[in-house]
Amino acid sequence: MPITYKNTDDIAKMRVAGRLASELLDYLTPFVKLGMTTNQLDRLAEEHTTRVLGAVSAPLHYSPKGQYPYPKSICTSVNHQVCHGIPNDKPLKNGDIVNVDVTLIKDGWHGDCSRMFMVGHVSVAAKRLCHLTYEALWKGIMQVKEGVHLGSVGFAIQTFAQRHGLSVVREYCGHGIGRAFHEEPQILHYGQPGTLEKLESGMTITIEPMLNAGRREVREVGDGWTIVTKDRSLSAQWEHTVLVTPTGYEVLTLSAGSPPLPAFVTDFAKEYGQQHPFHTHAQHISS
Repeated sequence: MPITYKNTDDIAKMRVAGRLASELLDYLTPFVKLGMTTNQLDRLAEEHTTRVLGAVSAPLHYSPKGQYPYPKSICTSVNHQVCHGIPNDKPLKNGDIVNVDVTLIKDGWHGDCSRMFMVGHVSVAAKRLCHLTYEALWKGIMQVKEGVHLGSVGFAIQTFAQRHGLSVVREYCGHGIGRAFHEEPQILHYGQPGTLEKLESGMTITIEPMLNAGRREVREVGDGWTIVTKDRSLSAQWEHTVLVTPTGYEVLTLSAGSPPLPAFVTDFAKEYGQQHPFHTHAQHISS
């Protein structure tokens, strides 16, 4: 599938899909708590997506390349689960960290994002992992600009993660997105500056680093979807859908409940007299 470039009308529809995906996470936030099951979260998400947002869940029955169809509406990856965790009836317990990954389709266009949640009192190490992974996401986003190579995006994430003693999962990556759930190009979260495809205005991509507290190696557990760390170390992931603009980027998956921006993002904007390419009211990461 070739890279797609969105025109003005396409971008307007992507903005709507992205905002609604983020608003779905806003809605789910108070429910990610002690004793709740991820199956309950899944049912809440499906009902809100269809009845309130007037959209369709993209993961439900998704079956790329003949793969076993994904059975739920959202992905919930807990503790050492890296990505694609299938919701189940196990209650969330004190100290858990969980990634909730949502993708919806509105008027034929996809919005895709995820957040980390911390249940009850989590360890210092778990909290550190969640916050540093969020900052790594923004290190990558801040590289986005027309003419920049994708290797520079991955390099920014990789060097930040490794400087803090975290490892980058290499088997799974971000992707182009639009009318299709997964489009070209692949967005690696590691790399070298000046390598891979050049970003061009009108591209819409996801950046979604998966960082492990231990080694980077992962494995699939046998259900056709769930990926875990081989050493059972904690893993965290954050994701945004991003539009490439002539002067930088616009984050499409932000809403009133989105977490606050890292200080280095706001400091950069102040130093260079730039406006943020989005408008959002912030709240804390943990639920």
